[in-house]
Amino acid sequence: MPARSAPSDRSALDDRIARLRQLAHADTRLEGVLLYGSWTVGEADAHSDIEAYLYIQDDRLADFDGPGFLAQLAPLQLAYTNMYGILAVVFDDLMRGEFHLTPAGPGIDEVPTWRGMVHLPRPDDAVLLDRTGRLTKAARELADFRPPEPVTTAQRLTDELTNWTLMLAHVLARGEIARAHNLLHAVVAPQQLQLCRLLRDSTAHWLTPSRALEQDLPDTDRRRYVSTTAAAREEDVRRAARDSWRWSRDLTAEAAGRWGVHVPHALHDRIGGLLDGLR
Repeated sequence: MPARSAPSDRSALDDRIARLRQLAHADTRLEGVLLYGSWTVGEADAHSDIEAYLYIQDDRLADFDGPGFLAQLAPLQLAYTNMYGILAVVFDDLMRGEFHLTPAGPGIDEVPTWRGMVHLPRPDDAVLLDRTGRLTKAARELADFRPPEPVTTAQRLTDELTNWTLMLAHVLARGEIARAHNLLHAVVAPQQLQLCRLLRDSTAHWLTPSRALEQDLPDTDRRRYVSTTAAAREEDVRRAARDSWRWSRDLTAEAAGRWGVHVPHALHDRIGGLLDGLR
């Protein structure tokens, strides 16, 4: 069956962003506000969250009440500082939000260093507030997304897949099934998907390689990816690890044929032997 597309109605998000712009202009403690995420690349829908940097005047950061400010957008059901130090909120309509409360002085200066990690194709739209002009100038540095250089990137990814799959084999041999399950899905799979995207010339979602996978990649690649997933049961994780390594080796061979990537064949055979020995 074809995958269902997400709802396209994003009016609630648009309204909330318009309200954020209004509130930011009215709060003199803020020097700038910069959006990032799906809204800024034109992919927002009814399930999208709102993600932004709030650049606060350096001498006002200590007395800036982030949850209090955001509650003016809509009532909050949850507000806390997450594991990355970001203020995460849930509004009463179940829309999520992530807000970086950042001192304006050093914070705005860091924006150009995000090149290659953040893409703002319409930087002027992403800037909701800029009292000095600094933020708009910095955001424009992120307007052009440069696809990764294929040869060095493919070599790095094939080396990463070799290293992490060997670790996966050792963890499985130790009997740590939950840890192996996490390695397989959280560490190995994203790098496989990046290598696959590189080979398919489909790097628009490079930074989040699982995003829109169903639309971006051929069905054959989707099926290979599905074969690498598993429930956290020992026999399933071992089977998925073997399938994962087979896909990694096929992708590596394709990269070698296309870009001359160096492949440590003897090491790859030994890793395969380790995984096969876990049956």
